[in-house]
Amino acid sequence: MTQEIDYNEIINQYRSDPFDYVDILTPHTGQVRFRVCKDDPVEAPNGEWQHVPGTLLYVLTRERNPKPIYSSTNGEISFIRDDLDGRFVEAGEKILTIKHPLKKREIIETILRKVLYPFRAPERAKYFFSLDIQSRIEKSGIRSVSINPGDEIFTMSLMKRDIPVCYSGEPGIIHSVYFQPGVTVDQDEPLIGICSQEKLPLIKKIINRVKAEWQ
Repeated sequence: MTQEIDYNEIINQYRSDPFDYVDILTPHTGQVRFRVCKDDPVEAPNGEWQHVPGTLLYVLTRERNPKPIYSSTNGEISFIRDDLDGRFVEAGEKILTIKHPLKKREIIETILRKVLYPFRAPERAKYFFSLDIQSRIEKSGIRSVSINPGDEIFTMSLMKRDIPVCYSGEPGIIHSVYFQPGVTVDQDEPLIGICSQEKLPLIKKIINRVKAEWQ
């Protein structure tokens, strides 16, 4: 596809539906008791350290041990399996969907995830930039760091071992960082987003258009 086709498709998608739909799955088996209804507004965690829980969505009870499940985002309930209220459910059951209105920053971040090349975590582990990459970031900033296939870019902390991780993918600059150093990342989750030189004009065009069109 050409850059212009990519651009129009991506922008039109978020112009017509500027929302994210967050599916809520049961973390384990148990009996469900809903605390919200369809179309109810819900709030995200808040407070200086996000220490105030979001809206209580449901309580999942297993072996007389109730576990409250709170909303991680703001929005409204767009889907609910109210037929399951009071019933036993399996782990991984989709029981709610939250329709979350995307802010300008979130739209840009979501679009970038579609356009940039993602380098994903090879294992569920904690990650750190390699000393060389970290030094270059501190010296010149994240978006001045170019990488090529074979470059050592991460240290993976797994089972009390530090393992070097080399880059495999298209050459480019590190445009976006999706992980926090020392925080566990699930396997296949993106760690960074890479932007090739030829995609830079498209990236800038999309960001400028979103900033102009969305409040």
